[in-house]
Amino acid sequence: IDRKVSKLYPKLTDRWADNLILEIDATEANKELRTCETLLKKLVNVSFKKNMRLVAVGGGIIQDITSFTASVLYRGINWVFMPTTLLAQADSCVGSKTSINFDGTKNLLGGFHPPKEIYCFLDFLKTLSPDDIKSGIGEILHYYVVANSGKLEALMNNYEDVIVNRDSLQDYIVESLIIKKEMVQKDEFDLNERRVFNYGHTFGHAIEVMSGFGVSHGQAVTLGMDMANFVAYYIGRITKNKLEELRSSIYKNIPNYKIQPDQVDNFIELLKKDKKSVKGAIVCILPNQDLGASVVQIDDAGMLKKAIVEFIKRQKGKENV
Repeated sequence: IDRKVSKLYPKLTDRWADNLILEIDATEANKELRTCETLLKKLVNVSFKKNMRLVAVGGGIIQDITSFTASVLYRGINWVFMPTTLLAQADSCVGSKTSINFDGTKNLLGGFHPPKEIYCFLDFLKTLSPDDIKSGIGEILHYYVVANSGKLEALMNNYEDVIVNRDSLQDYIVESLIIKKEMVQKDEFDLNERRVFNYGHTFGHAIEVMSGFGVSHGQAVTLGMDMANFVAYYIGRITKNKLEELRSSIYKNIPNYKIQPDQVDNFIELLKKDKKSVKGAIVCILPNQDLGASVVQIDDAGMLKKAIVEFIKRQKGKENV
């Protein structure tokens, strides 16, 4: 359980013996092998058996630590997820991926091990900060854009309201999960169609690392979408009108973070380390001129560097590029 959640909702842990509870600070620094090892040792010490269940209460970080651990103990044990963040409720709770960071690279280790059951409660969202809500909105937006959801315009029109009025998020959460569920059923192991849902993530993961994880995951994804859109425009995949149309649908959620010109080489190296990339090429998801997005392999890192440098020059807070 996330330590903060445990303190906010003590009734969640009152029914359990202390030795059956592990409180974890939900930080990126803890989404590592050593934390999973701590959890594994605790499970062994309490004589955890394969017919028992591991319960995760928290957001995506707690989910990743739990799911990765559950996937390797006894070659796989059942686990239950109670997501407490908007990002986890609207995105990561469905999909079966397990991901932990390794050697300074985001989500480098992992597999596929879905929870046996998921329980979503909107009340958890009421104690989240506005930044946490914006992070969840970032993931919702990337599904809506790729799937051309009819709820995209409504979400942007009601953006300020949903950040304050958390009950109004339910319909947006349901729509996001429906979009993801349909794609997961087609391509559970992320080999074909589902890959387009990495839209914004190749650049977004690198932005997270560059910012020292000061930019939340979902908002890094939103900025990553903005960058992917510009790269698509730069290489001639979309028109300027399409670029501006795409930006207008996400700009309210773009964080005020800017990569510095002297950081671009490091940024390119982070892109090369992304798990989707292949030898000699960077693989990312770029928008199409008409609808949706496609997997694109960029072989010319020099060209991509020029595109990112140009993006930085034109990046002016939330003004149009």
